[in-house]
Amino acid sequence: MPEPGSDVTRLLHAWREGDPDALERLTPLVYQELRRLAHNYMRGEREGHMLQTTALVHEAYLRLVDLELGFQDRVHFFAVSARLMRRVLVDLARERKAAKRGGEAVVLPLEEGLVATKMPGSDVLALDLALEQLASFDARKARVVELRVFGGLTIDETAEVLEVSHATVERDLKLAKAWLARSLSEAAD
Repeated sequence: MPEPGSDVTRLLHAWREGDPDALERLTPLVYQELRRLAHNYMRGEREGHMLQTTALVHEAYLRLVDLELGFQDRVHFFAVSARLMRRVLVDLARERKAAKRGGEAVVLPLEEGLVATKMPGSDVLALDLALEQLASFDARKARVVELRVFGGLTIDETAEVLEVSHATVERDLKLAKAWLARSLSEAAD
């Protein structure tokens, strides 16, 4: 009996090797999991957010298809999917923020001091900024948060993606959440 996800892994490899039908066969196998990931992201957004779960899945999927990346396996595919969904939401929040502040104004990258305010989308921007700051001195902890909290991967799946132990993921997650909570609290003050 094949292990769970082996069909997805097999189709990912076939897609990478140029099988034109692999993507079509892969889509129904991953769609529900992509919706679950998108739902995890969207539950933190405000009511009436202009991007709904299905639209987030479709936007992330379009970006996935355009990537020239050889996915190692099912877990790697969903880890990349989670990161792309985060990027879609951050990009949308930046666009909204720019429109509210003059539309044509130049938007500074996060690294140049984007400050979150209480405007719609600011929470995702504040969290993105905090994750970027965390990643600047501890990239693994930032990835653990991204994979577990936003990507919805289990601790074991996160450990597999990052090639660390179960205990390391638990420890990193605990420390990262504490650091992020403090950082977001300070940013709000």
